[in-house]
Amino acid sequence: MRHLLIAALVLITSAAPALSAGGATGYWRTIDDSSGEARSIVHIEDHDGELRGRIVRLINPPEPDPVCDRCSGDKHNAPVEGLEILWGFEESRPGQEWTGGQLLDPENGRIYRGRLRSQNDGSRLEVRGFIGSPLLGRSQLWQRDDGP
Repeated sequence: MRHLLIAALVLITSAAPALSAGGATGYWRTIDDSSGEARSIVHIEDHDGELRGRIVRLINPPEPDPVCDRCSGDKHNAPVEGLEILWGFEESRPGQEWTGGQLLDPENGRIYRGRLRSQNDGSRLEVRGFIGSPLLGRSQLWQRDDGP
């Protein structure tokens, strides 16, 4: 009986990081903060405690097969579909908030510091990008999605 209890504690402890990241991992429908329209589907994954996300599908793109022409470095002229737009986020409040990461806006090519917050029991994700202080930025509310 004692061995079963120890085994159960080990399993629970090792599963805790995966469970807490579940609040932000998965597919998300991005909603433009100015128009209120859905723009893309982003897939967020946990890579050894770091959340990373990429655009897996564009919704009604303004042109066929758009590229990130305003991006710099290896992202310059990269296809927007498949583009990594968030990286480096680490859990700061278990299952609720992730900070320390960066966000790429493919429309202007700029990279912002960011914060992710789970809302509505994990059905929404507040994505905030900012320069300097979180007070000086903008937020979008993304909706959980079933995927591409």
